[in-house]
Amino acid sequence: MKNNSQKELADKIFKLLKKHYPNPKPALEYSNPFELLIATILSAQCTDERVNIVTKTLFKKYKSPEDYLKVSNEELEKDIFSTGFYKQKAKSIKNCCAELIEKYNGQVPADFDALTKLPGVGRKTASVVAGNGFGIPAIAVDTHVIRLSNLFHFVNTKDPIKIEFKLKELLPEKDWIISSHLLATHGRKICIARKPKCLECFLADLCPSFNPKSNVK
Repeated sequence: MKNNSQKELADKIFKLLKKHYPNPKPALEYSNPFELLIATILSAQCTDERVNIVTKTLFKKYKSPEDYLKVSNEELEKDIFSTGFYKQKAKSIKNCCAELIEKYNGQVPADFDALTKLPGVGRKTASVVAGNGFGIPAIAVDTHVIRLSNLFHFVNTKDPIKIEFKLKELLPEKDWIISSHLLATHGRKICIARKPKCLECFLADLCPSFNPKSNVK
């Protein structure tokens, strides 16, 4: 498919997504960029629902980077145990908090490149925080974005960086932040990985995986 055809398809798909999900929001619950940073680190290999259960208590106990450094590794590991990979996550959180204090006066930097250099923070986490915490145009590529981008034939790869940059080619910058939420919402509600509701999907006619004739060459 030529890029122009892909852009045309992406435009139609995202117009319908915005129509059906007019106010999509991040699934993670937070009240400031620092909480969002911690929640996103915890969300690796864990459901957002589980992270929200954990952070409901966690964010009452830990309100600043200093708070995370005051406790032992064992105590923090116990507090985040149910999110899985708790030892590595506790280490990442502590290292990240130490760097925030050392380099940024305890504040989360409102800069994408600076975010990616924080311990335990990759492009996905940086994109989540930059976009939702600071309104900086970014596309966070999670499992839903990877899966749906392939189903819509925007890409033929599982590489999140390639997917991120391809979506940035196809979508106007003003839609970058919301695109992740739209795809994730649709992935949770309709295009469910194990049992997609294709016959109920308002994108069925446009989806090349369901309707091959929609795939403009």
